[in-house]
Amino acid sequence: MKHSIMRLLYLALITASISVYSQQELKGTVYLDTNKNGILDRGEKGLGGVGVSNGKNVVITDKNGVYSLPVGAESSVFVIKPSGFSTPLKKGNLPDFYYHYKPNDSSKEFKFKGTPATGKLPRSVNFALYPQTEAEEFQILVFGDPQPYTEHEMDYFRRGIIEEVRRNPRKAVFGISLGDLVGDDLSLHPSYIRSVEKLEMPWYNVIGNHDMNYDAKQDFLSDETFEQHFGPSTYAFNYGKVHFVILDNILYPDPRDQKGYWGGLREDQLQFIAQDLQHVPKDHQIVVAFHIHLKIEDQDNPHFRISDRDRLFELLSPFSKVLLLSAHTHKQEQIFYTRKEGWLGATPLHELNMGTTSGDWYSGTVDSTGVPLSVMRDGTYRGYSFIDFSQKGYNVDYKVAGKPDDFMVELHVPKVITRTRNSARFFANFFTGGAHDTLEYRIDQGEWKKMTREVSYDPAYVSDVLMWDTVEKLPEGRRPSNPEVSTHLWSAGFPRNLTVGDHLVEVRATDRYGKTFSNTQKFLVQELQPIP
Repeated sequence: MKHSIMRLLYLALITASISVYSQQELKGTVYLDTNKNGILDRGEKGLGGVGVSNGKNVVITDKNGVYSLPVGAESSVFVIKPSGFSTPLKKGNLPDFYYHYKPNDSSKEFKFKGTPATGKLPRSVNFALYPQTEAEEFQILVFGDPQPYTEHEMDYFRRGIIEEVRRNPRKAVFGISLGDLVGDDLSLHPSYIRSVEKLEMPWYNVIGNHDMNYDAKQDFLSDETFEQHFGPSTYAFNYGKVHFVILDNILYPDPRDQKGYWGGLREDQLQFIAQDLQHVPKDHQIVVAFHIHLKIEDQDNPHFRISDRDRLFELLSPFSKVLLLSAHTHKQEQIFYTRKEGWLGATPLHELNMGTTSGDWYSGTVDSTGVPLSVMRDGTYRGYSFIDFSQKGYNVDYKVAGKPDDFMVELHVPKVITRTRNSARFFANFFTGGAHDTLEYRIDQGEWKKMTREVSYDPAYVSDVLMWDTVEKLPEGRRPSNPEVSTHLWSAGFPRNLTVGDHLVEVRATDRYGKTFSNTQKFLVQELQPIP
């Protein structure tokens, strides 16, 4: 009984403590840090009209740059970077735009630690900004799921992705990683930061399901270690005439059974999105980046809470230019939402479910750099994307790691076919293709003809997996994952009565931005060899 009473008293004290914290008001100033010392000095000007948020409420600074926000015991307050300004950068080129108020160390019982106890609320928290030129036309770099589980795999990420990007002449103004920065071992976050730092550009990060604290009993604590390293897991910023919203769209533990995770959004996040978008001009482009894709294939057991998706769609519907970015699947798919899925915007809503830098989790044999080929289960080669923004909209360039810029179509063509009674087909995997694209082929420089889109397994990938299942001695590396259906596969049959000898098939594909890609492959025609 004594212990029970003491426990009740302890819980009452904690509740009272949280109640006190939740009633507090944080004030501060967003200012032009002219000497870049990170301190609001006498004579430095406050900046009016700038958004500041506690992750739920968004307030706008007054003409002197002053803001005031309520904060609770687990608050992260951040400035919403306006266009024409930059924030300071922390070590690792991580934008320093936030302040964590965590008077209690909520992660002290966790395997991976978060923000240490911050103590009492400061009298003020000020946010420094620096002026910078931001053109309407600019380019960003996007990674899906680096996801190394060990330092050895982190080295694959550095050699296979980071070093290649460093040699690429394209000049992105900043980068985004779409979650699963590491694979469950959150002690690898600093190593990931050091790797990306070599790209020498500001880098924003999305939390993935493999970046969470699995010790957490409540969803709002599942990002404790992520927050310590990268800042809030839901936030926003502007660049040029594009507004970027970064979301933690993973509910952990799953509210349905307290086991595993579920895709979705908390009420405070939805309120943040609603208030944030109120201050974005309707002619600006919106980019929403998150980890778990929104496409729902099983209505009876959806991987994402449908009501949350509906509310997100409703909040985005007033904007005519919206792009959604996700990863997670380790495949690549162009997804378009219409009224059928609850999207009420004037034009279909585009979600790019992006291929990953880790590909199929660093599986398969190695390439010329000694990094696993890691072709994904739908036949997409591992890689990353450059996205260009302009007044017209956006343009996505997927770059296959370790391959030329124009390698975007992989062909699977039989090496030998018969001249007569031939049922063979050849296949083209257009890595960035989708339902609205057209692929054409021609034989020996002949007439161009349309190919048929297939929603099926990529035979080139299937052949690679079967190789692992039929060898008598395993090669170096790890067996790839089992094949899954590809949404960017096309096929065609061979013309009848081709002459005996060598022939050439050529395939061309045009993407939704007007860029054309092609590939060719030789094949041999022989006479049918009848069975005696």
